[in-house]
Order: sequence, then structure tokens, then C-alpha cells
Amino acid sequence: MDRADEHWKALIDEKIGQVFSDIEAPPPISITQPADNLFPSTIDHTLLKPDATAEQIDQLCSEALEYQFKSCCVNGANIEQVAKRLRGSSTTIPCAVIGFPMGACTTAVKAFEAQDAIRNGAREIDMVINIGALKSQYYNVVFSDIYTVVQAVSSSTIPVKVILETALLTDGEKVAGAFIAAEAGAAFVKTCTGFNGGGATKEDVIKLFKTVRYKGGKVKVKASAGIRSFEKCLEMLRAGADRIGTWVYAWDF
Repeated sequence: MDRADEHWKALIDEKIGQVFSDIEAPPPISITQPADNLFPSTIDHTLLKPDATAEQIDQLCSEALEYQFKSCCVNGANIEQVAKRLRGSSTTIPCAVIGFPMGACTTAVKAFEAQDAIRNGAREIDMVINIGALKSQYYNVVFSDIYTVVQAVSSSTIPVKVILETALLTDGEKVAGAFIAAEAGAAFVKTCTGFNGGGATKEDVIKLFKTVRYKGGKVKVKASAGIRSFEKCLEMLRAGADRIGTWVYAWDF
């Protein structure tokens, strides 16, 4: 472990101790039913399957516009279509995933992919971390990967959500990933892609919320993967999530 990683490890060990001794609950929420005005603004309406058709993407946008969801989250190949479809909307924005779903491409590729998505109309970016580097305790590599993408889009003031892939991580690694993401300038830390086993859990959302709470609300939590009902959304919001990534037909809400 080099000096930079040793420094990160000391900070992370301290943060892990703080998180697991933190008994303060997330703040209460006012949302109690799908009809509540605030609920649609928590939803990233999501379609990321590789065989998504243009017709399905258009339907995703129609649902998001009708129900005034916060965003339509899609793969980079679909972002231009989504941006055109959402043009003029005051409520719903285009969101693109980067380094998805493995997070295993180089940082330069992720930065280019983010900039390309913005040129094609993306207004938010969801990137996957270098999961292997995190599990190897190459903390400076993880930080540099996230920081480079954040800086690549900084001139556009585009928020970057950082996907940790919590289903593949230990509890300590979840805290480490969230802490590093917060330090690198992430706007959100996010649970999962939904492509690598497992999904969001209440317990993980609470851990992520407690990890980034020191930022005073500047870094939020997005719960994603396996959330297929309003009741599950509510569980995640009560656990500390501000945003929900889900692909459920809007009438299910």
C-alpha cells in the first residue's frame, strides 16, 4: 500500500468507526402516498437493458413527463433521443450512465463518455466506480477515477452520481466507497447497477446516508436496483435516500 492509500485507509477506518457508532436516525420524510407532490421528484425513471428499443425509450419518456419524474436514466446510446423527447420540460431531465455496468473501463474512457453524453443532452451523470480497485484498497485510484469524471463535467455544473455496486462490497467497503466519492465531489452516492447481483437494501442506504451526512446535505443518496413498488420506494426514502432509480411502469405507482 503506497503512502496515498495509507492516508486514505486511516481516514476510512475513522469514518467506519463513526458510521457504525452513529445511532442518529435519518430525518423523517413527509411523503406518505404516491399522490404526494414531492414523490415524483424523487424518481429517476430508468431503462438500462441492452435490448431497449427506441419505442420503449419513447414510452419511458412519456411516462416520466406524464408523472413529472425527476429524470429519465438511460444508456449513452439513447441519451440523444431522450434529450430531444424531454426538451422543454421544466420537471424531467435526461440522465446518462457512464462506465456501466462494470465500471472497469479506464478513467479516460469514463471522462470521454461523460463529456459525450453531455454533448448529446445529458443533464445528470451516473458513473460506476472501479470496483476492483476499491476491493484491492487502491483508494487513490478510486478517488482519481471519480474526481476526473467530476472535473470533466464541472464546466457544465452537471451532477455526478457515483454507483458503488453495494451488492459486491463488504460493509466497510460500502463506507469507504461512499466516503471517497463524497471527497471526490460526487453529488450522490448510489447503491447498485442491478446488473451484478443483489439490489438496494434499507440497511445499505442507511450506511451510505450516515457516511455522507458530514457533508451537510451537499452529498445525497440514491437507492437503485430491485425497487419495484411504492412501499419499497418509501422504505428507501425513510432510510435516507433522496432519489430512487427504478424501472416500474408509472401506473404501478
